[in-house]
Amino acid sequence: MDISIIFSNMDIYLEGLKNTLILVSVSLLIGLIFAIPLAILRTSKNLFISGPIRVYVYFFRGTPLLVQMFLIYYGMGQFEPLKTSFLWFFFKEAYFCALFAFILNTCAYTVEIIRGAIENTPHGEIEAATAAGMSYFLRFRRIILPSAFRRALPAYSNEIIFMLHSSSLASVITIVDITGAARIVNARYYSPYEAFLAAAVFYMAITFLVVWLLKKLEIRWFAHLGRE
Repeated sequence: MDISIIFSNMDIYLEGLKNTLILVSVSLLIGLIFAIPLAILRTSKNLFISGPIRVYVYFFRGTPLLVQMFLIYYGMGQFEPLKTSFLWFFFKEAYFCALFAFILNTCAYTVEIIRGAIENTPHGEIEAATAAGMSYFLRFRRIILPSAFRRALPAYSNEIIFMLHSSSLASVITIVDITGAARIVNARYYSPYEAFLAAAVFYMAITFLVVWLLKKLEIRWFAHLGRE
C-alpha cells in the first residue's frame, strides 16, 4: 500500500471534507427546522392537515435517496416552466440539487421521529400543564416539545449518521465530496485501496466526533434522570 498517494492528494480530500460537512450540516439544520412544525401538524386528527404530510413522508421514506436525487437533478430539466423561471438558476447546479434532495429526505425521517416522540409524551405531563393553566401552544412550547426532543435524540442521532453516510451519493452527480475525492484519486493512480481507505478514515473520524458530541448532549439532557 502506497500511503504517499493519500498525502500527496490531501488537498482534494480536504476539499471533499469541506463539501461533505456543508452538505450534511445545512441539510440537517434546514430539515430539522421544517420537520418540527410538520411533525406537530402530523399529529393532527384532521386528515386534510395530516394527510398531505403523511404522503410526503411515505414517499421520501419509501424510495431510495439516490432515486430522489436523480429525479431532482436529471428530471427537473424536462419541465419548461421551471427552466424559464428564476428557479432554474438553482436547479441547474448539482450542488443545489443534492442539497435539496438531502433536505427533503432528512426532513421526512425527522418528521416521523419527532411525531413519535410527541405522541409518546406521558399523559401525566400534559395533565399537569393543563392543571397549571397553560394554553395549548404554551404546553407545546414548555412541556411537550422539550420532552419530545429528549426522547427523540437517540433516534435522531442515528439519522445524523445516516445522512453523513448517505452524503457519499452526492459524488454520483459530479460533486467532490469525500467519496468524490476518493474517486478522483483512484482515477489518477488506479489505486482503489488507498483512495477509498482514506475516505473511510475521514467518514469514521466524523462519525466518532458526532457520536461523542451527541453522547455528551444526551448526558446533559437526561441529567435530571440520573442517566449516564
